[in-house]
Amino acid sequence: MNCRRCGTPLRKPGDYCLTCNTANADAVVVEFSADRARLAMLDEDDVVGETTITTRPEQDEQLTAIQLRNFAGRVADEIRRKRPETVYAAGDRDPLRETRAQIHHEFYRVPDADDGDSNDGDRSPVVAWVLDRRGDRALEVVETPPREKIGGSHSTIIGDRKGRKAISTVAHHPHVKKIVPGPIDAGGTGSRTGLRAKATRAGTNGNVRLLLRDGSSVQENRIVTTAMDRETGERIREDLNEALRDAELQDE
Repeated sequence: MNCRRCGTPLRKPGDYCLTCNTANADAVVVEFSADRARLAMLDEDDVVGETTITTRPEQDEQLTAIQLRNFAGRVADEIRRKRPETVYAAGDRDPLRETRAQIHHEFYRVPDADDGDSNDGDRSPVVAWVLDRRGDRALEVVETPPREKIGGSHSTIIGDRKGRKAISTVAHHPHVKKIVPGPIDAGGTGSRTGLRAKATRAGTNGNVRLLLRDGSSVQENRIVTTAMDRETGERIREDLNEALRDAELQDE
């Protein structure tokens, strides 16, 4: 593949061109399994390249911590070569989480492919899902620092450090404008697993609620997003819940 701007041959399809400083892929889709990661490089509605990165667990067991970190590091290096605007990922949680921790691109988890899904030609269901939704109007990215997104008349957050971690996890999402902590209700059903956090169904305006439950205390916090309707708000809600699961603040 050659650079679309200056024609310089690229080492791998979708690579960023260092000759004329041009990106040749604006998104990367990664599908993780326990022993491999399949990457598809997208330029608008076209798949401009694909590659597979493999690893091998010792004695056919799960990856060790070092193997997992190295596997994710190879995937992260491949993504950095492309300098995409956005990364979409699906599949096995452990390498996905480790890769997300190693890169600084806008990163979204997307639904895994169901066993019954059929490919669109040679295109995987995950890539087809991403392409189908990339035509939607892009959501505004909020540049406000996470700490400055939190405000309102109530300042207390239940759950102490875990409660603050849940709020911070939500505040780091690029499509969250503001978090308004709500009053605390001490009459809820007791939780035996410590603080649990969940983003509830989006409203018609695209905003969601963050429900924190710690023991018998419950707190409902309003999350103002950049979504323009319920459908796009639901996409943000799913992403928030995935981030809360990754932070071990929500049951799998």
